[in-house]
Parts: sequence; C-alpha cells; structure tokens
Amino acid sequence: MNTYKPFKGLKVIELASVLAGPSVGMFFAELGATVFKIENPNTNGDITRGWKLKNERDTGTSAYYQSINWGKKVKFWDLNTSEYLQKLHKLVEKSDIVIANYKLNDDLKLGVDYKTLKKINPSLIYGKIEGFPDNKRVAFDLVLQAETGFMSMTGTPSSGPVKMPVALIDLLAGHQLKEGILCALIKRNKTGTGSLIKVSLFDSAICSLVNQASNYLLNNQIPKPLGSLHPNIAPYGEIFTTADNVQFTLAIGSEKQFDDLLEILQIDKNKKLINNQLRVKNRALLKEILKAKISKRTAKSLIKDMLIKNIPFGEIKNLKEVINGLDSSYFLNYKNQNKILKTVAFKPVNK
Repeated sequence: MNTYKPFKGLKVIELASVLAGPSVGMFFAELGATVFKIENPNTNGDITRGWKLKNERDTGTSAYYQSINWGKKVKFWDLNTSEYLQKLHKLVEKSDIVIANYKLNDDLKLGVDYKTLKKINPSLIYGKIEGFPDNKRVAFDLVLQAETGFMSMTGTPSSGPVKMPVALIDLLAGHQLKEGILCALIKRNKTGTGSLIKVSLFDSAICSLVNQASNYLLNNQIPKPLGSLHPNIAPYGEIFTTADNVQFTLAIGSEKQFDDLLEILQIDKNKKLINNQLRVKNRALLKEILKAKISKRTAKSLIKDMLIKNIPFGEIKNLKEVINGLDSSYFLNYKNQNKILKTVAFKPVNK
C-alpha cells in the first residue's frame, strides 16, 4: 500500500458541491492535504446529501455524497452572514487552494470570488468550475451530455439517445481542474504567485470528443448511436455469448491480434475481412462468422486461449461480480472511511 502523501501540509478550501469540484477536493484529501468543505446550512448542505436510492439504508447521508467527500473537514457555515464570511476569510489567509463552483455572480455577491480572496492571500490558487463558458445556464452532467454530442452517440439505433451511467462530464472537468491546479502549484513554487484556473463542463466535454470530433472534421461523418461498437475498429465492442452463456466483448486493435483470434477459433481468412478498414465496412459479416465459432466454445477454454495469445477481451460483469472479485487491498481504508463519513452528517451549525 502506497502511504506517500505529497500534499501533506497543503490546505484546501472546497466551496463546491455535487461532483466535479468535490472530486478534486477528495483527490487532494486522499493524498494528504487538509480539505475544508464548506456547506450551506440553509440548504441542508451539499445537495447530493439527499440523492438517495429509493431503498437506501440510512447512514446519515447518501452513498452518492460519500463517494466523493471522503477525508474532508466539513463546516456548515452560512456565508451570507458576516460572522461566517469572516471565518472563511480568516481561513483563506493560511490556505493554498480554493475550489469553487457558483452560478453567475453568486461568488461576487458572497464575497468569495477570486479577486476578493486574492487580496487576502496573493499566493492563493483558485480553481473555478462553470457549466457553460458564459456560466449563464444551470448545468448538470446530463445537460452537458446532451448539449455536447455524447448522448447522440450513446445507445443504439433502436434505443435512441442514452446518457452514460456515471456523470462522466463532471469527472472529466474535475480531472482537468486538477491538472490546472497542479500546474499552478508548480508555477507558485517558482514565482510565489497564485493563479485563477477556470474549467467549464462544456469545454471539458468538447475537448474529450477526440476521434469522434476528428472523424467529423476530416471526413464529415456525423457519429450515430452504435451501442458498444467503435466507428474506426472491428471487431471492437461486438457482444458474443459462449456455449455456457457467458457474455464478453472483443477489442481487437492490430492485425496480429486478429490473426491470432482466427487461429484460436480455427477460422480461415476471408478477403472481405483482410484488414481493419474492410472489417469496419463488413462488420455484420464479421460478427456472424465469429459468433458461429464462439457460441460453440465454453468461456473457460476460450478465455484460456485468449490469455495465452494476449488477445484483448472483456467478460461482461455486473457490479456485484466486479466488487466481489476485487483484491482485498482495495478495501484497506473502507472501515476508516466509514468512520470519517459518519462525522459529516448534516447539523444546523458548525462553529
């Protein structure tokens, strides 16, 4: 277990809620920083405290909230009052980083904007997350998945647009904010000056379109829902079922991998499938040929052969199978994590 804590001694103030900002706060907390999460008592704290499953057991807060708020020192401070605003400003004096996400001008109204806090602490690094570049619209991850093309590509022709099962745009924005803050820390070490780092969910989503965007820009191809299929590679994303009813998918990225797959399945080469581009063009034929052979093999024997040949495949597992199959080292901090989270149940005030 890695116990190195590179951010030990660093102080972070989290003025953020939901997922993107808090994920950045937890990143620093996990690596040794002291993270103060400031929640509004007038709204019962972070909105995700109430995002519970219909049958979720009562643990003081939601599983959603717990997933991105581990290890933080929670303060229920009403920043609309001078008493708690002064407490915050005092905390800013000896802090290194502020993480914030506010609707347009709300940070100015509260007196927690970058210009105000920079006067208190010139070396402060202020990481700000917005929804859209102009920050005029309320933005949740689903809205961004819709507005930036992701939903139009997700799902199948029969299902129609489908959102991803996690708030991926939030997570992408969080990762980009981390990168910006880490660069700002390097700059501060060299110059002693702070920085304002701004990330919008929209921009994070757009720059994450990668090959799908270049397929359109270079070939004028508008991506359509393909399910799990890759528009540039085949077989990649097709779902197969073995003789003993185990489902898995293939991610064949090279000609050698494809040739090895044909050898394992005892399939002769087909001129219509001789290279990747032809396989993309004739992927329906490709799937039928592979399906006929795979359906006669047991999962155990097929997986054994694919592992020997280093063929990239993935057995399709539900979340229970995934969690139960993890090594025990993944859960070394689980009990400790629960103890910490029990201390952050909502309370009216926290002086």
